[in-house]
Amino acid sequence: MNFLAFGFGNLGGPDLFVLLLIVLVFFGAKRLPELARGLGQSLNEFKKAREDFEREVNRPESQSPPPPQAAPTPSAPQRPPSSGTEPR
Repeated sequence: MNFLAFGFGNLGGPDLFVLLLIVLVFFGAKRLPELARGLGQSLNEFKKAREDFEREVNRPESQSPPPPQAAPTPSAPQRPPSSGTEPR
């Protein structure tokens, strides 16, 4: 990915250190692990969704999923056949 397109340029060691220091000042030392964990989980979810999408797009037509089957509708209770003499 080209970071110049996003305006970041080349981030070196001193730049990352200053950026980490600014984040530390804004959020505090207690919140940094929570933020890093949330960022990691977000990146993993994004990667998983991207891989699923690519797998879906690149799947051959012969491997398309079967169409969903309609749920069986409950039928009305069956009456026993009448013997011809029904009480009135």
